[in-house]
Amino acid sequence: MLQRFWTNLAGRIGGPMSFRLILQPLVVLFFAVRSGIRDASGGHAPFLARLFTAGARRRDIALQAWGDVARVFATAVIIDAVYQIFVLHWFYLGEALITATALAIVPYALLRGPAARMARWWRNRRRHSRQPE
Repeated sequence: MLQRFWTNLAGRIGGPMSFRLILQPLVVLFFAVRSGIRDASGGHAPFLARLFTAGARRRDIALQAWGDVARVFATAVIIDAVYQIFVLHWFYLGEALITATALAIVPYALLRGPAARMARWWRNRRRHSRQPE
């Protein structure tokens, strides 16, 4: 079973429908940047730092992030299911969930914080360039 999993996972990289391996992270990038800009505007700490140090608010922060990536995650699962049915002639739910996580949740979590930092830097840069000397 584990061998099948790794073989199927490696086949997704160069096989049919491999465009999704680029398209889905780009869509996630859009949502991560949008959320990062919202974080910077609200004066929030970077996403992962806030998530791990939030204590009681951790659930609220995770649910808000899930709202941003849920559609992309669901789309990734559906596209992987289509891929599996047409190429593998079977559907493996675990593989679809792992692939969707790799294409949606991981990039979102990794990109949202840097996007907030860039937005904060850009905002500060614009603010300082407007001030008379």
